[in-house]
Amino acid sequence: MDRARFSPAGTANPGPVGLSPPNPSPPNPSPSPPSPSPAGPRVAAPGFPQRRMRRLRRTPALRRLVAETAVTVDDLVAPLFVREDADQPLPIRSLPGHVQHTVTSLVAEARRLADLGVPALMLFGVPARKDAEGSGAWDPDGVVQRALGELRGALGERMVLMADLCLDEYTDHGHCGLLDPAGGVDNDLTLERYARVALAQAAAGADVVAPSGMMDGQVAAIRGALDDAGRHDVAILAYAAKYASALYGPFRDAVDVSIADGGDRCGYQQDFRNRREARTEVLLDVAEGADMVMVKPALAYLDVIADTAAALDVPVAAYHVSGEYAMVQAAAERGWLDGPAVALEHVTAIKRAGADIILTYFAGQLAATLGA
Repeated sequence: MDRARFSPAGTANPGPVGLSPPNPSPPNPSPSPPSPSPAGPRVAAPGFPQRRMRRLRRTPALRRLVAETAVTVDDLVAPLFVREDADQPLPIRSLPGHVQHTVTSLVAEARRLADLGVPALMLFGVPARKDAEGSGAWDPDGVVQRALGELRGALGERMVLMADLCLDEYTDHGHCGLLDPAGGVDNDLTLERYARVALAQAAAGADVVAPSGMMDGQVAAIRGALDDAGRHDVAILAYAAKYASALYGPFRDAVDVSIADGGDRCGYQQDFRNRREARTEVLLDVAEGADMVMVKPALAYLDVIADTAAALDVPVAAYHVSGEYAMVQAAAERGWLDGPAVALEHVTAIKRAGADIILTYFAGQLAATLGA
């Protein structure tokens, strides 16, 4: 054995191989305990029975006092749907408690939410007519533009009016952009249409436009169009890390969208197996001019929310999506769990992960509970 390389710990280096050290040192004796410092002996953090973690959980008031995360009404955004050809609100079967509104019922619901203290809504449109380009999305008389005007007139500045900016509700093929001759989504041609939509929504009264199509360069195209038109005050909430998720089913019922020929959006939305990719997506959107960024879905992507909040200094939103809502509602209807308690737990987890803003179909219910 090479003793120079395998000398016992605590002995002097024996020097070059084959030579004895001139004054070998004896092995060190067992180390003695350190002398007490002038301030006294070092004391380890106490464990049980001195430290009892339950002390601070004993009463509701104590638990509130030391809670690390608390959801408030100010964290919430309510997604709402308005249908162009409806003469009365139409229930959405897979989203119990939600409807496709008429413009009149939409305004009434927005007033109710504002009275509960909800600071913002996200508006989605369901047009009466669809075409290959989704032209209803930028039509000045389109359903969302008309609804925004009515909401602004009724609410003034009481609520932040956010408008989802995409084409899928308006295209007859159900994709989020224009199609190329091969049937794929033409990213760059779509950007010009997104710019048109942003201008129409801004002119109608939107405070925030929210591009959700996951086209590369969408934020830069929209910010440029808004600034060129003098709409410097209109903010952008980018759906920056939006995953191709199976949790969107009830939403597609709500907006009457199906993708032609059984297609999907995996070619432009993120792969649910990827985490690091989301960091690149959100950094690109902020560099292009996003004022806020969103992670969607929320509950299944808490790691991505946490990563995003740690990486950025802009507000981070998370969308507690329709499937996450519907699962709780379905189980609660069967008596399998306490729906309101689970809703609060879900939303608290999303905030605990780092979200500053939470879009949730529980917004009205939670606002009523939190404000009570």
